[in-house]
Amino acid sequence: KDLSGGQKKRLSLAKLLIDEPDVYVLDEPTNHLDIETIEWLEKLLTTGNKTVLLVSHDRYFLGNVCNEIRELDRGQLFIYKGNYRYFLEKKSERETIDVAMADKSRNLLRRELEWMRRQPQARGTKSKARIEAYYDLEEKAKGPKKNESVQLSVKVSRQGSKILELEDVSKSYGPMTIIKDFTYTFKKGDRIGLAGKNGTGKSTFLNLITQEITPDLGEVMVGETTKYGYYKQGGLAFKGDERVLDIVKNVAEYIEMANGDVITASQLLTLFLFPPEKQYAFVNKLSGGEKKRLQLMRVLMSNPNFLILDEPSNDLDIDTLNVLEEFLVNYSGVFILVSHDRYLIDKLTEQLFIFEGEGAIRIYNGNYADYKMEQDLQAKEDKLKKETAVKNIPAPEAKVEKPKISYKEQIEYQELEKAID
Repeated sequence: KDLSGGQKKRLSLAKLLIDEPDVYVLDEPTNHLDIETIEWLEKLLTTGNKTVLLVSHDRYFLGNVCNEIRELDRGQLFIYKGNYRYFLEKKSERETIDVAMADKSRNLLRRELEWMRRQPQARGTKSKARIEAYYDLEEKAKGPKKNESVQLSVKVSRQGSKILELEDVSKSYGPMTIIKDFTYTFKKGDRIGLAGKNGTGKSTFLNLITQEITPDLGEVMVGETTKYGYYKQGGLAFKGDERVLDIVKNVAEYIEMANGDVITASQLLTLFLFPPEKQYAFVNKLSGGEKKRLQLMRVLMSNPNFLILDEPSNDLDIDTLNVLEEFLVNYSGVFILVSHDRYLIDKLTEQLFIFEGEGAIRIYNGNYADYKMEQDLQAKEDKLKKETAVKNIPAPEAKVEKPKISYKEQIEYQELEKAID
């Protein structure tokens, strides 16, 4: 009961792995794990002849572990013999074909519908096969429509020249130093990812900059125009008897988009993949992922110019993540992301704050893929130096024991000088 979410997840994984099962069934195994543990888990699952069935929103994890993807879509199961990238290519091809076939069926259905209306009721035996074909066609015409690309871009509040300054900030809990002498001035357009093991102080850092807690030493200076939007891991507390639409209307009835368009709360919910029937449902009927999506929407609706997302990918499906990514790529304010999702960090950040433990925070210019490549190169260089050093150590000279000579050989040696002369 005293463990954090990440530690509980590691403990349950350890319990599972120690049994060495025949089949591993993993439901969102990467949630709450730090990146190093995820990479360790990848190696473990891909070594040996293991059978793994997993559900995951982590696209790098799917790409590195899986050699077959099974997709559930509208009650049908589609099988793709390949990794996640292969699945994306083939799914796109399948959807293009399905949309084309459905469009063709809809055109044909219009003509057949006219024929059905003209058909005399008295002659029910006429073209029975054609009537059956009409109903088959009606089913096919219900296929997918073209996906309209949604450009979600909420208006960002005006931002002044002074955004946020941290000067020699330190924070400790008892003997444990979380942050030590950290200084940074945030600039317009900063896109920063926080990386580090579980328990190194990422959430404490976010609470410091949002002034939910105060530093032991140093100063946190927030600009007058800075408006935070903070998406927390814990989620928002909703009343179970509230309807989804009412929760959004409590913030605003109308929302202004970046291009000046004004949309209703219902339209914004639709953009966030809440169809009309879901909008009138009670909050306690929503799944964990849907509640997180609603919380995320509430944060974005407040038009923040300093957006903080703490593990946004936990419990969100890939479709929602795609909508979120599109929004965040075009987001013009300052952006801080804490995530174990390497794909998300690579795509959305340009700088890293790496929490190395014992209060040290390293500022790294680049995304996680750059950092990982640098780490791997450094590890190879260190290994090479070690091997070279081992090779250059002179081998100890072997002590040669002189064999004892017999009395007869001693006499022979003494005679050798005379023989040589």
